[in-house]
Amino acid sequence: EVVRHTQQMMGTIVNLVVCGEDEDHCRAGIRACIERMEGLSRMMSTYVPDSPISELNRYGSLENAPPELIDVFTLALELSTLTNGAFDPTVMPLVGLFKEVRKTGVLPDGQKVKEILQVVDYRHIVVEDRTVKFSRPGVTATLDAVAKGYIVDEGIKVLLEMDLTNAFVEAGGDLMVVGHRYDGKPWKIGIRNPRSDDLKKMTTLEMSDRAIATSGDYMQYFTEDKKVHHIIDPRTGYPAQGTASVTVLHSTASTADAAATALFIAGPGEWHRLAQQMGIRYVMLTDTEGRVYVCTYPTMMGLI
Repeated sequence: EVVRHTQQMMGTIVNLVVCGEDEDHCRAGIRACIERMEGLSRMMSTYVPDSPISELNRYGSLENAPPELIDVFTLALELSTLTNGAFDPTVMPLVGLFKEVRKTGVLPDGQKVKEILQVVDYRHIVVEDRTVKFSRPGVTATLDAVAKGYIVDEGIKVLLEMDLTNAFVEAGGDLMVVGHRYDGKPWKIGIRNPRSDDLKKMTTLEMSDRAIATSGDYMQYFTEDKKVHHIIDPRTGYPAQGTASVTVLHSTASTADAAATALFIAGPGEWHRLAQQMGIRYVMLTDTEGRVYVCTYPTMMGLI
């Protein structure tokens, strides 16, 4: 039996496919998976005013934080350190600043960007036991570039705990697959060409027991030329330039999610060194000129 489910969550579309012998058990698995994912989404969303992360951003400190939030902040800090700050959760006020461009059509004032950069530094996030706090006033954090992947990982865990070992869980470009499709073949995953909506121009991978995440300037942009988009380089304060999309394969969706963002920001010049630093072996980067760069070439090409 194959059971599919699609719904909105985390400001994106979530797709689930579960294959199993008993349709009712597959449906129960999807319900449990969605419940877990929705609970985590509410916890980690800055768009939910009373979420723990919104409380942290309001007061600068959060005591008795949920263990999952501690897990994600701990992972986020590890990845920030590994990427020398290319991945940085405190980038939140800059994302907000550039979102205004969509309404005003005017780029932010350079002085304003400089001011905000004073509070953008992951080293201001302190995690101690069950407490998360900021060591400087004015710091705010978003987990958007890692939480989606984490939530996908947790959704898969729920299914595996219910012995549903053939499944596909995807949330807006971050996905994890386990086992195989209903026909016994590996899952087939499409990677979009960042400059084309033509499905024929997609790169396809066959994979199993693996996660994949893509960051692209086409996912959320504020000007028609896509030069002003939502992936902000926390080191400069401006949208990262030179990259159109990055796809990362990894054992977990959370790390793939954060790595895709960090490598997008690193760009064509720096991404390879950073991938090695992070222990990421499978990367496909497309620059804004349409050139494609692939990490561990024979392996990644073997998957394509």
